[in-house]
Amino acid sequence: MKKIIAAAVAATMLLPCSALFAASAEEIDRGAPTSMNIGSALYVHAVRGSSDTNAWQAWQSSHSETFQVYNSAMKYFFLPSSADSGSIDVYNGFLTDVTFNGVTIASGTTEAVPYEENTDYAVTADGYTYTLRCMRSNAEAAIYVNNPSADGNGTELMTYLNTDKSLSASATGAIVSPDGKIDNTPVKKIKGRGNTTWGKPKKAYNITYDKKVSVGGMAKSKKYSILANYQDDSLSRNRILYDLSDAVGMPYASDSRYVDFYSNGFYWGSYQMTEKVEPGSLVPEVSDDGYLNSDGTVKDDFAFIAEVDASAGADDYYVTLDSGVKITIKSPEVDPGTVGYDEVKAYVKQKFEEFQTVCQRPKGDVSSVADLDSVTKLYLINELGKNWDSGVSSTFFTYRPDENGVYKFYGSPVWDYDNSLGNAVGVGSELRAIGVSDYTSYTGWWCRYKGSNSTDGKYSTNIINNLSKNTMVKARAAEIWFEQFVPAIHHFSGEFNNPAVAPELYSAEEYKALSLGSAEMNYTSGWLLNTGSWIADHSRLNKASYGLFTGNYSVSSTATRYQNNFSGMFDYAADWMISRAAWLSNEMKADYTKTIRKGDLNFESGIDVVDATAVQRISAELEIPEALKYELGDVDGDGFVTVSDATYIQMYAVGLIDHFPAEEQNEPKTL
Repeated sequence: MKKIIAAAVAATMLLPCSALFAASAEEIDRGAPTSMNIGSALYVHAVRGSSDTNAWQAWQSSHSETFQVYNSAMKYFFLPSSADSGSIDVYNGFLTDVTFNGVTIASGTTEAVPYEENTDYAVTADGYTYTLRCMRSNAEAAIYVNNPSADGNGTELMTYLNTDKSLSASATGAIVSPDGKIDNTPVKKIKGRGNTTWGKPKKAYNITYDKKVSVGGMAKSKKYSILANYQDDSLSRNRILYDLSDAVGMPYASDSRYVDFYSNGFYWGSYQMTEKVEPGSLVPEVSDDGYLNSDGTVKDDFAFIAEVDASAGADDYYVTLDSGVKITIKSPEVDPGTVGYDEVKAYVKQKFEEFQTVCQRPKGDVSSVADLDSVTKLYLINELGKNWDSGVSSTFFTYRPDENGVYKFYGSPVWDYDNSLGNAVGVGSELRAIGVSDYTSYTGWWCRYKGSNSTDGKYSTNIINNLSKNTMVKARAAEIWFEQFVPAIHHFSGEFNNPAVAPELYSAEEYKALSLGSAEMNYTSGWLLNTGSWIADHSRLNKASYGLFTGNYSVSSTATRYQNNFSGMFDYAADWMISRAAWLSNEMKADYTKTIRKGDLNFESGIDVVDATAVQRISAELEIPEALKYELGDVDGDGFVTVSDATYIQMYAVGLIDHFPAEEQNEPKTL
C-alpha cells in the first residue's frame, strides 16, 4: 500500500510551512554546518529552527557536467521540500558580516531570513556582489550524507567515492521528510554502483544505514540504492515501471521515492531512493546463509536471487552457462574459500541451464520450472518498455519454493529501465542484425527479436526472448495484459480512477507533480536534458489510444510537440508508454477470448441486482476486487465507480434503459 503511506507524507507539503515552526527566533537554538568543512559561502538548512548539523547546503553555481562553474557570481540555494516557504535559516561561512534580504548575518552565525522562491537577491560578501536565488523542491524526501575526510586524509566523501566504484566509506546522515522531521541515523557504508551508469558524471550509490530507516514513508530497511537516472530526462522511467510491476502483482517490486541528494554541502541533484535488490526485507524467502544446513553442510535445494548480467566480471560472484550467458549470484553471495563457494555456483548453473532449456522450446512447459504469471509479467514489462537491456543485464530471477514446496523461478525483482519507454536509439548494427527498424517507435515487437542471431528471430539465448515466443507464456500474456496491465495503464493515464491500482501506482500527473520542483533544481544545477547521442529524439509523437470496450485502435494524425524542458520530457515518456500500450492491446486482442460487458461484474453475461450490489460495495469501499471489474462497474463513464453506476445497472436490469451512458449499446465484447 505504498501510495497511501506516501500520500500522507506528501500531504504535509500542502500545509503552510511556517505553521510547523511556531517558535520565535529568540526561542530557537539554530545549528551550524559543523559536520562538514565550512568555506567562504552561505549555507541553508533543510528545516527552519533546527539545531541539526547535517542537513545543510552551501550556495552553489550552475556547473557543466565536468563540474566547471558557468557563472560564479550567480548562486543558488536548492531547497528540499521540507524548507519553509517564506523563511530559511542561513549560516554565514564568510569572515565578515553578510546581508541577505535585509537581514545581517554575522560571521559564523545563523539567522532566519525571509525569502521568495525564484526571486533574485543581491548579496555582498568579502567585497564581491553575488546574485542569490532560492529554488524549492517538492520531492518526497531529502537525503544528506557527510564525511569531510572519507579516506582519513582530508578527501571529502564524494570526491573519494567517485574515484573508484570499489571504494566505500561511512558518513553522518540526515533523512528529511517534507514535514520537517529529521532522522540522523548514521550511514554505515556508502559506495558506488552501476555498470554503464557508473561512467556518467552523475553517479548512483548503494547506501547502508546503521539501522532500519524509512524514506518518504517506505517500509523500513537498512539498504537502499540511490539512483541517478542520469540518462532519463523524465527522471521517472524506473519509478513508473517499478510501480506498475507492483500494481500488476509482480513479487518483490522495489518501492522507491523521488529525493534530493546532498553531500558535504553540495547538491547532487534529483535522485530515486529505491529498495535495494537484497534478501530479507525485499525478498524474504532468501537469506545469505539459507544454503546451509544447521551442521554447516550445503543443502540439496535452497533459494537464491540471480541476475542475467552480460557485464559480470572478476569482482562478481557469477557463473557462465553453456550458452555463454553470465548469471551473477546476488544471494547467497559466498566468499572464495568459504564452505559452499563452488557448490552454490554449481547449483545455480544447473538450475538456470534447466530453466533456459525449457524456455528455448516454443512448446516447453514453462510452468514446470517457473511461476508462469510472474515470468509472463516480466516479459510484458520489458515488451511494454522496449527495454534495451531486456534479457541482457539487470534481469533478475528469484528461485524459491512455490506454495506446494516445489522450487521454481520467479520473474522479479524488476530493475533498471532508464533505457526504455522510447529513451534509447540502440546500437544500429545490432538492430539491423535482428531486423528491427522501429526501435524508438512505440510500434513493433521487441522482445521476440532482442538477442537473436538473425532477422527471423528464431534462435536466441536471451531468456526474455525465449519467454516471448513460448506458447504457454503467449497464451497467458494476453489475459494478464487485458485484465491487469490495461486497467493499471488506464489509471496511469488519468482516463480512469482505479482504486484497485491506486495503492501502488499514481497517475502520470501525480508523478509529474511530485518530481517537478526537484527536476527543475536538478537541471538548473547542471545536469543537462540532452545526455548524448544514445538518447532518442523526444520532440514529437503521434499519440495512440485503444478502447478496451470498443476494441478501436487509433493514432492521432497530428503530432504532439514537446518542449525541451522537464515538463515536456516527462509528458513524452508518459505519452509514449500509453501509446505503446495501445499498440500492444491492438496486437494482442486476437489472443484474448474472454467476453466482457459493462455492468457485468461477475462475468456471468447477465446484468442483474447482484452486479448492482457489487458496485454499491465497491463505491462504499467495502470491497476491492480485481482491477478490470472497476472498469466494468463504471457504466456512466465518469472514471469512477459510484452509487450512480449502481442505479444505472438497476435500471438496466428491470428494462428501464437499454444501454448505459458510457456506450451507445450494451452488447458483449469479445476482446
